[in-house]
Amino acid sequence: MADIEKQPTLPMRKSSCEGTTCETSPRSSTLQAETPMIPSADDNVSSRRRARLAVFGGFLALFCSFGQLTAFGTFQTWYSGHQLASKSLFSISWIGSLQLWIFFFMGGPIGCCFDAYGPTRLLCSGSAFLVASLVLTSISSQYVHFLLAQGVLFGLGVAMLFYPTMACVATHFNEYRATAIGIVSAGSGCGGVVYSIMLRYLFNKVGFGWTVRISALNTAVLCVVAILTVRLGRPTNKRTTGLVLEARVIKDGRFLLLAAGSFFVCLGIFTPYFFIADYTQSLHVSSEAAFGVLSIMNAGGVFGRIAPAWLSDKLGRFNLLCPSAFLSGLACLVVWEMGRDPVSITVFAAVYGLFSGAFISVVTPCVAQISEVREMGTRIGVLYTLISVPSLLGGPIAGALVQRQHGGYSASIALAGSSMILGSVFLCMSRWMIDRRCLCRV
Repeated sequence: MADIEKQPTLPMRKSSCEGTTCETSPRSSTLQAETPMIPSADDNVSSRRRARLAVFGGFLALFCSFGQLTAFGTFQTWYSGHQLASKSLFSISWIGSLQLWIFFFMGGPIGCCFDAYGPTRLLCSGSAFLVASLVLTSISSQYVHFLLAQGVLFGLGVAMLFYPTMACVATHFNEYRATAIGIVSAGSGCGGVVYSIMLRYLFNKVGFGWTVRISALNTAVLCVVAILTVRLGRPTNKRTTGLVLEARVIKDGRFLLLAAGSFFVCLGIFTPYFFIADYTQSLHVSSEAAFGVLSIMNAGGVFGRIAPAWLSDKLGRFNLLCPSAFLSGLACLVVWEMGRDPVSITVFAAVYGLFSGAFISVVTPCVAQISEVREMGTRIGVLYTLISVPSLLGGPIAGALVQRQHGGYSASIALAGSSMILGSVFLCMSRWMIDRRCLCRV
């Protein structure tokens, strides 16, 4: 992490298995960087310090934002037995799906704002929205209140923290970019573990309202640290085109295939996070054990966000992205579908957390790899905007299938697994467009 690499004009990497070279940065013309991407910091202590602080602040930002989002399964199970007991699982799942949709859909606009104005104003606004959403959720009592406070406002706050943070960290690193982003992404996994356990414990000790207010206070403190530490690695040419997307972004086949693959993967990737606790309880397991399974899944995601990201810097980012998506889907179709006891479900939670965490952490470096620095925020945002639709529909569709099967989960599991495997096919096509050699590091 201490290395902040120079970005040559035409970076070339040696294949680990061949004597040839592979271009894996923005290449061929339309996306070739006009200036060196990352300045040298070998003799610049302050640059290295800013890079480390950005990673630290980004970790905290994702811990308190995306970490709480991935812990929504805890809220969903609580709502089904308390405030929203009269609502179906299908209806309750719309709250979590709305969070995801707002989070993903706002990626494009926020990415453009980041490229034009930088991260600070976005981080401040996102922190305010996040804290306000938690305070309002703590006093909510009606279904529509939860939809607006925890669905819309919370999703907006997470988006305004997530995208500037990831884009800022990406500007500090080149060769070890995926490792840096993986460490930052691990914040969401750690947050998912901590919040799942903390929320469940405090719900029973101090009640729902005070639990969410405690979470709001904790979030405010962590967001302040993130605002003070997350900075751009280098100044970029600010864009003056507003929200207008350049045509060359749309014409880039590599990016379009990457977006198509991510679209199908995200149709199913969050289904286990939302439903694993309910599924475990359907096996006549105690609620404490069911929430423990969700915590194990999030813990697996912590390791999945760091280790595969580090490997991707060595073996190739696209080379790790494709199998991560495929194995996530395969784990659903094989391990989850056949799991009928707590042990097998625990194994599935750990395995799925590992592979899904790898996909989440590596997809952003893949976008950065085929983008110029000045449009990096926009491209990352556009990708997440495109996958907002499957993220919105995935949870409710799974909930509707569970309801249609009168509590059975087979159809929901099949949809989640098959959609991720289909998405991995498009991701492989994107990798193939970059370099057709199978053993090349891409």
